[in-house]
Amino acid sequence: MTDQKTPSSWTLLSCMPVVVMAVVAVVDVLAGPGVGFLPLVSLGPAFAGLVGGWRRTAGFGLAALVLCIALGLYDGLFDERRGYTALASVAGVTGVGVAAAVSRSRREAELASVRSIAEVAQRVLLRPVPLTAGPLHVAVSYTSAVAEARIGGDLYEVVASPYGVRVIVGDVQGKGLVAVETAAVVLGAFREAAYDEPDLSGVGERLERSMARELEGEKFVTAILAEIGTAREAVFLNYGHPAPMVVRGDGTVEFPEPLAFGLPLGLGAHASESPAPYRVDFAPGEQLLLYTDGVTEARDEEGRFYPVGERAQLLDDPDAHRALKALREDLAQHSVGPPHDDAAMLLLRYHGHGEGKSVPAA
Repeated sequence: MTDQKTPSSWTLLSCMPVVVMAVVAVVDVLAGPGVGFLPLVSLGPAFAGLVGGWRRTAGFGLAALVLCIALGLYDGLFDERRGYTALASVAGVTGVGVAAAVSRSRREAELASVRSIAEVAQRVLLRPVPLTAGPLHVAVSYTSAVAEARIGGDLYEVVASPYGVRVIVGDVQGKGLVAVETAAVVLGAFREAAYDEPDLSGVGERLERSMARELEGEKFVTAILAEIGTAREAVFLNYGHPAPMVVRGDGTVEFPEPLAFGLPLGLGAHASESPAPYRVDFAPGEQLLLYTDGVTEARDEEGRFYPVGERAQLLDDPDAHRALKALREDLAQHSVGPPHDDAAMLLLRYHGHGEGKSVPAA
């Protein structure tokens, strides 16, 4: 596992030991012994220890010792203490550099192991969604707020059940291992309940019971559940999550909301009743985008939120994956600096999307 440096900075650091020792040697020869540049030869192994392994650091340390002896003899410094002080300085810095290189190599090996385990956990937790589910094409995008992260605070799943295609998109409270534990409970319960429960409300109740049984404390998940069956409609169950975006065949955009939003999953004990499902027309030629608040709350330089509804035309590409990629890239251009929250998007469209759509006049 290499350090996270750009190629140019890595090359510069790799060349620094040779450059520094060469400069010190030239300056020492030109300036003479009175200036006292000789101990600076130890900068060679010091820079080598920043980027190389212990063998490379030891090699530069040996070269620095040879150079120090040669310059010391040339300057006549071994007739007094300064020559031996310079040798001790080079040897000491080399020893510290070798120890630092060994320690860094061990940390990098441990980090590589941790990342490998995280990648396996990611594949188990957020499995790749199917390219097709029932009559639908599926595309997903996940952007973590943490660079190099493999697991974040958002979750999604698509299940082709006997009762239709069932989908969940959610946002877990918190980050880190606590969020991973919560997401694992929700996704595990959803994958099982989506096959067993005949209606979407039953799926939501199973999720609530699983969180109450397996998690402690005030952990919660905002989530939206969707079901697309044989009828030309989608059924939603909203637990305090951003409303889905439906792109109609003529390009108009709707954000269907329930009469009343339910509390997030995990807080059901504080609610007098569970959220009620609501139905929305969804037919061939139309698209459904589910997302987390990392999308809608992304801000530009002037503090404006990302207008996902105004970017619906980016989803016109006949290929669902290219369409969602275009939307993700536009979101990244809109945002200032690194993302402050995870952003998940899941796009659903019927097979043959775009067929039979009218082309606007030029």
